[in-house]
Amino acid sequence: MQEHELLPAITAHVLSTARANNGKAPSERHLAEHFSVSRGQVREALAILESMQVIERRAKSGIYLAEGHTGIAAMAFFARAGLPLENRQIYEAVEVRKIHEIKAAELAAERATEENFARLADILERSEERLARGMGLDSLDQEFHLEIVRATQNSVFLGICTAFYEVGATRLQLYFRDPDRNRKSHEEHRQIHDALVARDPALSAALMVSHLRGAMSYWTELLEPDADRSA
Repeated sequence: MQEHELLPAITAHVLSTARANNGKAPSERHLAEHFSVSRGQVREALAILESMQVIERRAKSGIYLAEGHTGIAAMAFFARAGLPLENRQIYEAVEVRKIHEIKAAELAAERATEENFARLADILERSEERLARGMGLDSLDQEFHLEIVRATQNSVFLGICTAFYEVGATRLQLYFRDPDRNRKSHEEHRQIHDALVARDPALSAALMVSHLRGAMSYWTELLEPDADRSA
């Protein structure tokens, strides 16, 4: 097994085993034997999971799934690794992302540089080209929204929002399968862009609220946060 494959594989095995065993995860020895790797490799993988608060070590007891909510860094890692996320986790991540993006629009109107505006205009131009070819805007939608966050000139803010997008990336592709939704989203992006260029924080934030309201309605219906299904 390649090094880059080991962490996702160990994570999947730890999660499935622990969930079926009252939260208790396999031992280092078991994992090393199961994956035919050294204890040192297993220890490194577990250290990463511990740093992301996925697992915790209990003295004289073993390794357990960490209590409490999974952090956004861990959720983003699960999404990148193709590991299942609960619908509630995705819904809550999208909800928090909405709060962040509204503030991002307000700050971007005040702080964006000409380079930010140029990148946003380029994204809109490429979006029009994709629409003309009947293609979805999922990747460009993410690019547009993250460029607005980048325009706040706050790298921590950008890192947080990037993680939120990684959590919902698969579902975003489903969202943009609808041609009408693509066209509507593109037009709203244009309006947000114009408000940002006009340096109008209040209008930028208001347009972002309106833009995300429709998306949240879709996510609410799709994910049903009270359901137990996995994404």
